[in-house]
Amino acid sequence: MSFWVLLLILGITAGCLLAARRLIHYFQLESYQFQGYFRTLRRNFPRAILPGLILNLIFAALGIALTLAIPDSSLWLADVILALSMTGAGLIIHRRDARMKHKKPLVMTPRVRRLYAAIACGMLLVLCVLTFSVAPVRDGSDSLLYRLSLGIIAFFPLLLPLWVALGAALAWPVETGIKGLYFRDAQKKLLARDDLIKIGITGSWGKTSVKMILASLLKEKYNVLATPGSFNTPMGLTKVIRNDLQPAHRVFIAEMGARHTGEIAELCRLVHPTIGLLTSVGPQHLDTFRTQERITRTKYELMEAVPSDGTCFFADDEGICRELYGRTEKKKILAGLDASRDDVWAGEIAAGPDGSTFTLVIEGRRIPCRTALLGQLNIKNITLCAAVCHELGLRDDQIRRGIEKLRPIQHRLELIRNPGAYTVIDDAFNSNIIGAEQAFHVLKAFPGRRIVVTPGMVELGSREAEMNRLFGEKMAGCCDLAILVGEKRSTAIREGLTAKGFSPERIIVVGSLTQAQQWIRDEARPEDTILFENDLPDNYDE
Repeated sequence: MSFWVLLLILGITAGCLLAARRLIHYFQLESYQFQGYFRTLRRNFPRAILPGLILNLIFAALGIALTLAIPDSSLWLADVILALSMTGAGLIIHRRDARMKHKKPLVMTPRVRRLYAAIACGMLLVLCVLTFSVAPVRDGSDSLLYRLSLGIIAFFPLLLPLWVALGAALAWPVETGIKGLYFRDAQKKLLARDDLIKIGITGSWGKTSVKMILASLLKEKYNVLATPGSFNTPMGLTKVIRNDLQPAHRVFIAEMGARHTGEIAELCRLVHPTIGLLTSVGPQHLDTFRTQERITRTKYELMEAVPSDGTCFFADDEGICRELYGRTEKKKILAGLDASRDDVWAGEIAAGPDGSTFTLVIEGRRIPCRTALLGQLNIKNITLCAAVCHELGLRDDQIRRGIEKLRPIQHRLELIRNPGAYTVIDDAFNSNIIGAEQAFHVLKAFPGRRIVVTPGMVELGSREAEMNRLFGEKMAGCCDLAILVGEKRSTAIREGLTAKGFSPERIIVVGSLTQAQQWIRDEARPEDTILFENDLPDNYDE
């Protein structure tokens, strides 16, 4: 292999690697899962294939032009020009993608840097093998290997999504080793803390809200560490434990998420919780779990991991959670709004634009409470957290004081008032039908014109269309105007709205959240209340 051919290989690799930024972003958004990555490629096929297609057109057109224009004795010049052109084109694509506004930008973590290195190694390896295969050999031009290698070289940039997957596969053993090393280190750190109360929280929805509420209430007595934001994966929890857990902490609250069976059990092997909270069980992530039974079994892995002397707390959803509570033989507590069935419950609920008042009942004692949080679902969440606080020794006055201090959780029925302008209810992090129905009822209590901005719900597998039709039906009686994000995705929502008599003239369909925000800037009135219900990440853009 000549120096100039090697330079061409490096130029092609550099161009493809730079242009792969969007694909690597997709991989990160899908938590580095191959199944999710390929699902995103199918859903965003034009966007996913475009960077490689552009490079391939440049590669083909310039290669043919240079071959015709440059004599055989100076073909090295063609290699140089082609290498520089591919690198330059890749850099332009990379910079253009980097300048684009993303809801959740690509984060250059050490894992992403290792992924870039693995992709580069994979592409270099493939190109070197292909180049040797097409090197002039006797009868080489008639061999199947020759023709196949030549074809792959010709369309190499177009296959960029596959080269990203190949790089991820090459990096997988390294990532598994690093993950295991960090995981065991965090596990040892927790096992050494006999004084630490370890709490696990899982559910199809409501995990983050319950975690935030519980941490706030427990701080009335304890020094608490809760995983930030939506850190709910093994590596997310591992990072928090290794970096943030201090000797002064007395309570550790771990949010536990899952998209596949066995993932909650893995998190429990890390945390070893003595207290478990189940917030909900529903069809969320049905596209990866495939069946509701698998979702239920996975969520219940938390309660199976709680030791015999621990306590299991269930939110009373009048459905699967209540059934799981009934079959649990360990110490258990059911919390909700049903005075006849629940161990801890809330009644006399009154709600308005500025918050809620209710009476919390624990072991027959009635505790009048006030909170800035909106919606009955938040009251349910508070009762679940209050039950845990009572179990951990907080007095009634401490629980009441903690509830009064609660503030709306960012992007979860967060009320944002703009003096002299419209009011916003930010429920962008909600993505389930139960929470959406609560948000619609909250919106209904506001005066003036009521507007919903939403792309609907995703990751519901075969039930997605059905659930989005129901979503539209629930919305119909609670708003005056519906702004739907995504032409194809919103079809089922429109069907649900019109089925309940909602006029099509009051439905506005836009292509992106940016377009919806532009409509609001141009058309919203000071008396309007606007509910933002769910906000999908970039890998779900149409």
